[in-house]
Amino acid sequence: MYAGKSIFSQIMDFMPLQTFRRCVEKYHGNFKVRKFSCLDQFFCMAFAQITFRESLRDIEVCLRSQNSKLYHMGIRGDISRSTLADANENRDWRIYAELAHSLIATARTLYSKDAFIE
Repeated sequence: MYAGKSIFSQIMDFMPLQTFRRCVEKYHGNFKVRKFSCLDQFFCMAFAQITFRESLRDIEVCLRSQNSKLYHMGIRGDISRSTLADANENRDWRIYAELAHSLIATARTLYSKDAFIE
């Protein structure tokens, strides 16, 4: 049996974790959080986006079906609809907006470098 990294974790390796952690600290995203961190929430929502999940129930069922692989995907917290709903409702949206702006800036610099190669 192949024991390498999952496709999802390989994709998430490209995410700038230092930038994400800086955003979380700036907006106090993990304040009074015990188990389901901002990083867990981001990984769950990224997984949902990549796999075209349509609802919290759909996300929960899909992630729980891969329960033994969650740790290897980078998700350390417990997955439930209420936990996801609470995190989506209570966490500051500016964390993810700032991360998106950072990723867009990186993509623009990569695109501008590729435009000169052609």
